[in-house]
Amino acid sequence: LVRMKFLQLLSRKPRKLEMLFQVPFCQKQFPCMCLATSACLYSKKKKVNSYEQVDQEKYKNLVYSVTSYKTSAQTPETIFEEDNLLYGPPSKHRPPIKAETKTPKNWVPLINPNKRIPLLSSDSDVPRKIALQKSKMPSVTRILQQTLSPQQAFYLERWKQKMILELGKDGFEEYTKNLFLQGELFHAALESIFLPEEMAAKEQREDVSISGYLSSVQHVLEDVSEVQALESAVQHETLQYLGLVDCVAKYRGQLCVIDWKTSEKPKPTLKNTFDNPLQVAAYIGAINHDANYDFQVSCGLIVVAYKNGSPAHPHFMDPDLCSQYWNKWLLRLEEYVDRN
Repeated sequence: LVRMKFLQLLSRKPRKLEMLFQVPFCQKQFPCMCLATSACLYSKKKKVNSYEQVDQEKYKNLVYSVTSYKTSAQTPETIFEEDNLLYGPPSKHRPPIKAETKTPKNWVPLINPNKRIPLLSSDSDVPRKIALQKSKMPSVTRILQQTLSPQQAFYLERWKQKMILELGKDGFEEYTKNLFLQGELFHAALESIFLPEEMAAKEQREDVSISGYLSSVQHVLEDVSEVQALESAVQHETLQYLGLVDCVAKYRGQLCVIDWKTSEKPKPTLKNTFDNPLQVAAYIGAINHDANYDFQVSCGLIVVAYKNGSPAHPHFMDPDLCSQYWNKWLLRLEEYVDRN
């Protein structure tokens, strides 16, 4: 401070300052380096921090986060801390405990190990069409209807009562009658497509009520080939049930039991088809154990066609999926047998 005041006084009189630096002993007392440094420190203004003018008590957290931020301090630990502060601690997700899968008491394999398949089929070009005979055996449809879960039965009954309120009892009966009629016409139209020209119905005409369904399945029909059976009866001699298969053909090179379904609402996933996968698995098992068929099937296909003509949803069932639904079908069959 004394040196600074002394220099201030000398700066007011330039001549005396020059005389002072001409004297040798003054150079030792006041070296140039000391003079330059002192002048630099004195002339440099103190930088004002704008954050000091902020009400730090009011914005304490904000000011601290801004003034203490460093780019290099971002680490995985700090990121987890930020997430914990913003979103709370992560919840520890525990995988759901899988319910114990029931195994059928009378288990029969889906694929028949004792069935011999000939190398060449005699009538490979003509699809099988075995008529359904009256029998004491229950049908697949009947078994599934009488073993609905309480939840399925509740939703089905609620839908029925809702439709009756909207259409009336007679209107609902007429509605269901038309649905069955459209389904029969749709299946008949598909049958005429797959059968050879000389076997197809000569008076087959395209009904306006099913034109949307036929347009809906056009892209699926392009992948269907080598039809083996159409509207043909199947029965499982060992398990004592029967059914009527819509179609057995190759879909993209895989031999499948194909089930054609009509719907007014979209069913984009297999779960939306409810018990249809069990029905397909039951038909596969019956074909594999039926002596009338000289082939075995391991895949399934459910095609949901729409009345408005929008593209149908094909749901392919590979062998593993078919085996899973086969076990579920065996349980439903056991339940039906126990009830009756």
